[in-house]
Amino acid sequence: HIAGWATCGFYKRGVSVLSSLSILFPTRIKVVEHEYASREEYRSWLIEKGFRDEVQDSRAHSHTSSPFVWTAKRATAKPLSKDVIDFVGGCDDTMEFCRKFCEPKAVEEDVGGVTMVDDGYSPDHEFDYDLVVIGGGSGGLAASKEAVKQGATKVAVLDFVKPSPKGSTWGLGGTCVNVGCIPKKMMHNAAIIKETIEADSAAFGLSTGESKATHSWENMRTNVQNHIKGLNFKYRVNLRENSVTYLNKLGTFKDQHTLTVVDKKGRASEITAARFLVAVGGRPTTLDCEGGELAISSDDIFSLEKSPGKTLCVGASYISLECAGFLAGLGYDTTVAVRSILLRGFDRECADKIGSYMEDHGVKFKNEVVPKKLEKVDGERIKVTFSDSSEDIYDTVLVAIGRSADTEKLGLENVGVKASPRNGKIATVHEQTECPNIYAIGDVMENCPELTPVAIQAGLSLSRRLFGGSKEPMDYKNICTTVFTPIEYGTVGYAEEEAVEKFGKDNIEIYHKSFIPLEWSISESRSHSEGFSKVIVDKSSDKVLGIHFLGPNAGEVMQGFGAAMKKGLTFKDLEDTVGIHPTIAEEIVTMAVTKSSGEDAAAGGC
Repeated sequence: HIAGWATCGFYKRGVSVLSSLSILFPTRIKVVEHEYASREEYRSWLIEKGFRDEVQDSRAHSHTSSPFVWTAKRATAKPLSKDVIDFVGGCDDTMEFCRKFCEPKAVEEDVGGVTMVDDGYSPDHEFDYDLVVIGGGSGGLAASKEAVKQGATKVAVLDFVKPSPKGSTWGLGGTCVNVGCIPKKMMHNAAIIKETIEADSAAFGLSTGESKATHSWENMRTNVQNHIKGLNFKYRVNLRENSVTYLNKLGTFKDQHTLTVVDKKGRASEITAARFLVAVGGRPTTLDCEGGELAISSDDIFSLEKSPGKTLCVGASYISLECAGFLAGLGYDTTVAVRSILLRGFDRECADKIGSYMEDHGVKFKNEVVPKKLEKVDGERIKVTFSDSSEDIYDTVLVAIGRSADTEKLGLENVGVKASPRNGKIATVHEQTECPNIYAIGDVMENCPELTPVAIQAGLSLSRRLFGGSKEPMDYKNICTTVFTPIEYGTVGYAEEEAVEKFGKDNIEIYHKSFIPLEWSISESRSHSEGFSKVIVDKSSDKVLGIHFLGPNAGEVMQGFGAAMKKGLTFKDLEDTVGIHPTIAEEIVTMAVTKSSGEDAAAGGC
């Protein structure tokens, strides 16, 4: 989409170049022009009517010139901010976008034969360490221990937790252990236990009395945090047992072999290494509006000293929906502010079903709005004014609108490594950066799934190549993930929209099924709730392109299918698999109804 005024030369140039691309690549790009008669009309639409302010990218908020260019999901005649995928920029940015669009893509190297740029490593170097890992998260810890196992003799891990804007800190282990997967899953489980007691106990003959189950945030928080502290200690011990030096210091590159490191007392020193691995992960994006500093993030929610009370979750990411889900499940009045769509990047049908399920289970949604102002009222409560001029008062505002790589103060400019100005991420080829002896894994890497197991596997794979002689690259295809919303969502492979775009609607078959999990079948309060499964198949090869599952224990269900996908699973393989009965996982291997048939996808009995 390109917007500008009719007589603007830069607008005309942008339209001309983009239109040329659409002629050359008609299946990959479509150009939609939004032309205004005068400069005044264009600026009125862009600035006064506020289209630029509704775009998530902060660069758009200060853009005043013509053209204004973005990519979107649909070719709508009217500009729709909710459809914006990425903000491109002005004329120069558009020319750069076109250059990159036309650049030849690197040919993927055959698995088992990856060749990396020589980084000059020699076992008899004179540096302090063979490898220094910057970041003590799951990926960095795995890489450091594997490096020693593969023959490195001097390995160190730097880990220094910068406090969140609200002052939250944590121990060794990174985001997943301290402020991510582990506490999230435990609090999600607390909500499931509470719901099971309230929704199912009577149907199964268990008496809990007249009152509902009560919940103590303080007790849960204490137990969860104690478990995490135990993990922090085990990681320290594990490093020592594997001969990895732990340095609780903050590192900044001085040159390609030297780090300036600062300890918690502010004392600076230098260390050197033949190789460095950047594994610093990411931090939550803050809320960019008046009073945004009053909001907390996922860095803070799991260690709150007192219950969050009435909570607004800002954002439609999986982090926002997971937090909203367990908060509502524990009995808190919970609202989600959604700018555009739920779970961008995931299968749309599944995302919509999750939204409906969450609404049925007490989560409120404010759609197509963003907070415009936060202010304290009634002591510590927070009044939120939204973009539609509506207002409400909350005890807690949790922002989960994205994450950026924690690279800003790493000194990458001193070693010739560029970080994306949009999200701080680093471009790599087989985890190797522009500076050959500096590598990156995990959430800090461009175009890498932001998942803990991905970082761990990438760290293991890289260390085996660097110190063990392996030629095996990390395989980033067909990676399973699960969203721990109140109804869990497990997925591997293509979403339906992605499959249609890549293979064509006529070239794929969609098998689907709705079902009621046996565990829910006699509970009156669950009678209207359903699970759902979907398998996307390439018609020409019968190869399974994607599997999607909504229901209890979705992660446990999906893991085995992920292994099968790695081995080239076909739909006939699924048909030939005898299901385990009665389970919800068998719904995936007993599907027979296609979307194209128009038949009812509801499952029958045994």
